[in-house]
Amino acid sequence: MNYWYWDYTYILVIIGAIISAIAAQNVHGTFRRFSRYSNMAGLTAEHCAANILRSAGIMDVRIERIRGNLTDHYSPGEKVLRLSDSVFGSTSVAAIGVAAHECGHAIQHKEGYAPLKLRSFSVPLANIGSKLCWPIIIIGLIFGYLGLARIGVIFFIFVVIFQIITLPVEFNASRRALRILDQSNMLIDDELRGATKVLRAAAMTYVAAVFSSILQLLRLILLTQGNDRR
Repeated sequence: MNYWYWDYTYILVIIGAIISAIAAQNVHGTFRRFSRYSNMAGLTAEHCAANILRSAGIMDVRIERIRGNLTDHYSPGEKVLRLSDSVFGSTSVAAIGVAAHECGHAIQHKEGYAPLKLRSFSVPLANIGSKLCWPIIIIGLIFGYLGLARIGVIFFIFVVIFQIITLPVEFNASRRALRILDQSNMLIDDELRGATKVLRAAAMTYVAAVFSSILQLLRLILLTQGNDRR
C-alpha cells in the first residue's frame, strides 16, 4: 500500500500533465485566434477538403460532419473524412488548415505511406495495452506482486510505441496539407501562415502526449523495481 503515498516519482506525472495542458491550451487558443479570419476565396472547409481529394484522384472517400470541437479525423477502414462542427462549414483559415490536414491522411492512405501502415498495424496492440496495463499494474502494486506489475508496464509500452509511431504520420500530413494549400492558392500569404501556426500547435499536442507518456513509463519502471513479494 505504500505505493499510494506521496513519493518523488509523482513529479514526473505532474511535469507531463503540465506540458500536455500547455499544449492543449495552445492548440485551442491558436485555433480560436485564426477562426476569426476567413479565407479570401470564401471556401468552406468541406469544399476545400472535397477539392483536395478530387485533385488527388480520391473519389471513394466520404466527407461527413461530426459533433464536437476539433474532433476531426480520417478513418482509413471506413474511407470517411470527418470534420467537426467547428470546422465543417467554416471559411476560417484555421478550419481550412485542419480540413487539409485530414486530407493529408487520406492521401497517405491512398499512396500506402509506410508509417501510416505501421500505425494501423499497431492499433490492436495499442488498444490491448491501454485496456490491460492499468488494471494489471494497480493489482500488482497493491498486493506487492511486482512481477505482475511489470507485465502491465510492458502493455503500457505498447501504448507509448503507438504514440511515437503517430508522430511522423501527423507531421507528414501537415506538411502535405500546407504544400497543397500553397500550390493550389486556396490560402495565400498571411492565410497560409495562419494555417501553419494552427497545424504546428496541433502537432505539438502529439509531441506533448509522447513526452508525458515517456515520463509516466519512467515512473512505472521506478515503481516496479525491487523483488516480487512472492
